[in-house]
Amino acid sequence: MSGVTETVTVSEEKGHKITILEEWCKGCDICVEVCPTDVLAMKAVGTRWQGTIAVVVEADACIACMLCEQQCPDFAILIEKGEKKKKGKKAEAA
Repeated sequence: MSGVTETVTVSEEKGHKITILEEWCKGCDICVEVCPTDVLAMKAVGTRWQGTIAVVVEADACIACMLCEQQCPDFAILIEKGEKKKKGKKAEAA
């Protein structure tokens, strides 16, 4: 998105991509309240009139339930479901 600062975080375990469009976030705290796994928190930002902005604090806890994206009144959060990464590969027969 041109001209909009994006903070993109990808869960290492599950590969879910969490994008926060910083200029669109008004710091309402709805996303933090609806997240069942405490992925998000509010961070103080002194240069913004709102005073706070949503940030990802625990990406690997994300279950891609999409509640934060669906409840955000300003469309400031985007979730893309990832693929679970395999814990190990079986050795191929030579």
